[in-house]
Amino acid sequence: MDHEVSQRRVGTNGIELDVHEAGRPGDPVVLLLHGFPECAYSWRHQMGPLADAGYHVLAPDQRGYAGSDAPDTVEAYHVDHLAGDLLGLLDDAGAAQATVVGHDWGALVAWDMARMFPERINALVAVSVPYTPWPAPPTAVLEHIYGDDFFYILYFQDVGPPEAELETDVRASLHHILWSASGENFPRSGVERLPAIGTGFLDVVTAPDDTAVLPGWLTAADLDVYVQAFEHSGFFGPISWYRNLDANYTATEHLSADRMIMPSCFIAGSNDLVIHGRPERLASMEANVPDLRRSVILDGIGHWTQQEDPDGFNEALLGFLADLADLDDASARR
Repeated sequence: MDHEVSQRRVGTNGIELDVHEAGRPGDPVVLLLHGFPECAYSWRHQMGPLADAGYHVLAPDQRGYAGSDAPDTVEAYHVDHLAGDLLGLLDDAGAAQATVVGHDWGALVAWDMARMFPERINALVAVSVPYTPWPAPPTAVLEHIYGDDFFYILYFQDVGPPEAELETDVRASLHHILWSASGENFPRSGVERLPAIGTGFLDVVTAPDDTAVLPGWLTAADLDVYVQAFEHSGFFGPISWYRNLDANYTATEHLSADRMIMPSCFIAGSNDLVIHGRPERLASMEANVPDLRRSVILDGIGHWTQQEDPDGFNEALLGFLADLADLDDASARR
């Protein structure tokens, strides 16, 4: 079966989002949350298979991205607003609950939503970013770790310089970022330790200068989609998600991980620098997430998990969902 992916504009939480949709309304909802610097297109290999498996799939271009509304204040990208947008999408779909699948920043929002609104999430799949609670405000932790050295999240805190750097040549910026964090660039995808003063984000990524030279998982047409999205939106909105890390921490630190009562799954690539060489991150997730059913590591895959290995990713995702459906069926027969 080949389900068509459609796109519609949805009013939610005071703004409008472009939402990519597949499957039948009324079927169980799967909400796909993209990361940075991506958009809903990053789920292009998942929407059809999920719809074929009997799910109503919603993949929004989230607040600040692509053609969705992009408020012009940093505060508008606080997790309260990001989560509110998504609750509105569920309400629009008539869904009391959804399975939430989040990659990169989408995973961070999914973990926060699981503590903020556990009653709206019946299952959670985090991709690339495990649940690792901060011991203090994030920028303070990062400043302690990096000192006078460059780190992109700290660089992103100031409005202006990151936008100017990345918007100078959007195609080159996206090409270099996407290439640098790809599994096939490993191990050279590591961030070099350079002084913070005078260093930009693109100084610490490694990629061919020629934007026509692409990693195997990314076609020229794929890159065109991302370029068009960011030429439309710019980078202020997407980077402002990072500028709310401390405010998000303050707003959610009182919410215990014990609230995450839903079955959870983690999927990542072995060459993803978010977890590679950092076993403490996976250990923290295993210790803190109450009902972690699966942790799947895809060999040789980098940060763009579901795009780099769609077959392996879909097998892990659909297997997790099928197990949950089997358990639900067994419970219903009792």
